[in-house]
Amino acid sequence: MVRSQKSKARIQKRIVFFSLFSLLLILTNCYSFSGSSLSPEMKTVKINTFPNNAANNLPSLSQDFTVALQNRFLQRTTLKGAVDKPDLLIEGEITDYNITPTSVGAATTTNTGNIVQAQQNKLTITVKVHYENNIDPKLSFDKTYSDEAVFNSDLDLNTIETAQVKIVNERIINKIFNDIVANW
Repeated sequence: MVRSQKSKARIQKRIVFFSLFSLLLILTNCYSFSGSSLSPEMKTVKINTFPNNAANNLPSLSQDFTVALQNRFLQRTTLKGAVDKPDLLIEGEITDYNITPTSVGAATTTNTGNIVQAQQNKLTITVKVHYENNIDPKLSFDKTYSDEAVFNSDLDLNTIETAQVKIVNERIINKIFNDIVANW
């Protein structure tokens, strides 16, 4: 009797295991874990250079942003780069690049007056995007994206600027990618 109960328990465990395994297989066929909702007809993408038209200018910003955006689409989708007649066209411009103080520290007095020192600075980048979906034109849009990073003002800007720009670029690219690919 003990032996038959052990056999029944083993059989029940196997049934549960195979049921769960089968359910997992069914779900993976229904859902893409990449989160991409691009239709299978979409094969190509063209991402034009985003010129830096901001009043304040970081010389490498245009190239860094464009290459990072291209890499995101080419590495995380099955899309291939295209020169002519792409299924998806992404273009735009960098419209703002600004570093401003966000919090004020202690004031110091000099012979010319009080000088207030910022404790933190904020880097803000704004990008205008034109997206054309040539497979499903109703999904096309024009949109402006902006993001920022706050950093301590006592850090040397020349040393940390590139890292801060990379952080902000990554956030903006995530938003663009999600709006185009995830379509949630």
